[in-house]
Amino acid sequence: MMTLFYNEPAGKLLLRLGLATTLLLHGIAKVGNSDAVAHIGTRLQQWGVPGQGAWLVFVGELVAPLMILLGWRARLGGGLAAINMLVAIVLFKLDALFSLNRVGGWSIELEVLLLCAALAVLFIGSGRYAVRPD
Repeated sequence: MMTLFYNEPAGKLLLRLGLATTLLLHGIAKVGNSDAVAHIGTRLQQWGVPGQGAWLVFVGELVAPLMILLGWRARLGGGLAAINMLVAIVLFKLDALFSLNRVGGWSIELEVLLLCAALAVLFIGSGRYAVRPD
């Protein structure tokens, strides 16, 4: 009976779809929004990194999610997405690392879930339902 719900390829596909869709929507929102990219650049400069590095957000929020979504080099896409989330946490959420929101949830739960999902894709790959299964 328990084997009825065991479908590893479907589970990997759902993980990829959820992660890629979430990141992709963030990336699409930044396309044409130079204020958002400039804000990221300002934060990078505060850490001693050239502000032009802010444009790499499109690698983490457009290129990587498309790789994950299609299942083409999904492990690489997962790694890029994980780096993107680590940078986002360090630049914008570090002060909330040990705080809870008003309903008792972790203040950075979304960012941590996206980071963990990206790491999971890095470790387990795309699964069977992919352009290029790995």
